[in-house]
Amino acid sequence: MQWPDKKPPERDAAEKKTLGKGVFRKCDGCGETLDAETFARNHEVCTLCGRHHKLSAPGWRRLLADDGAVEEWDAHLEPSDPLDFVDGKSYGERIAAAQKKTHAKEALEIGRATLGGVPIAWGAFLFAFMGGSMGSVAGEKIARLFERAVAEGLPVVLLQSSGGARMQEGILSLMQMAKTVAALERLKDAKLPFISVLLDPTTGGVAASFALLGDVNLAEPGALIGFAGPRVIENTIHQKLPEGFQRSEFVLAHGMIDRIVSRLEMKREIAEILGHLLAGRASRGEDPSGNQSGRLANGHGTRHD
Repeated sequence: MQWPDKKPPERDAAEKKTLGKGVFRKCDGCGETLDAETFARNHEVCTLCGRHHKLSAPGWRRLLADDGAVEEWDAHLEPSDPLDFVDGKSYGERIAAAQKKTHAKEALEIGRATLGGVPIAWGAFLFAFMGGSMGSVAGEKIARLFERAVAEGLPVVLLQSSGGARMQEGILSLMQMAKTVAALERLKDAKLPFISVLLDPTTGGVAASFALLGDVNLAEPGALIGFAGPRVIENTIHQKLPEGFQRSEFVLAHGMIDRIVSRLEMKREIAEILGHLLAGRASRGEDPSGNQSGRLANGHGTRHD
């Protein structure tokens, strides 16, 4: 008599790979495997080692904006292909693929929100959209964010996560650096706060323009912050860089940012900073909303009515 074979049937290799897909996640920091629900519930921060993984733009809205609500501005703006650029694929094809993937027209969303009960002008890069790169439309939206904040007397909270200027637009993307900084200067002239939140990564033309010009620059733990990446710098100077070069902790030690804040504490931290900065306006006899004696904060003298 032959005993039945108790050995379980062999699974197909593809079936083995997909087993548990989407159910478990491996932490990039400690290497431990946790269920995906735990990551999502803790806003993509590992509960064991505190490693911050990328959080989507909707995730940031839920985390920072009251009720997760943002009244979006200029969502219809989208890039064109002025240079007919091709790098294996046409630029138009890359834009279409990014739009399909992210359900967004561009790599940046702007709008009005409230944070801790304080009305703000909100901006957030979408890293999933071509690496959060800044082309002419993203630059235009940033300029409009600062200008509308001036018109409505709102402080600006902008979440940075970008690989820099978008190469497919050439010089047109580099021009956005000057344009956005000029718009930011109008916000500063109006004495309205700008809180810049630096996420992983914040690099290239974004880091070299407005990202590090906040009244307060906050960063997440371990975020890569700098112009060129460490690998590019090492290959250029042919030297080994210090451990942790260009990470949040390194740039804090060298005076480029003001504070490192855990994502789980970010809303409380920003709300507290806004409270101090807007209280300063009130102590100088200014309307915390940005208006003074019914005049726009930009000093042009145009009344709201």
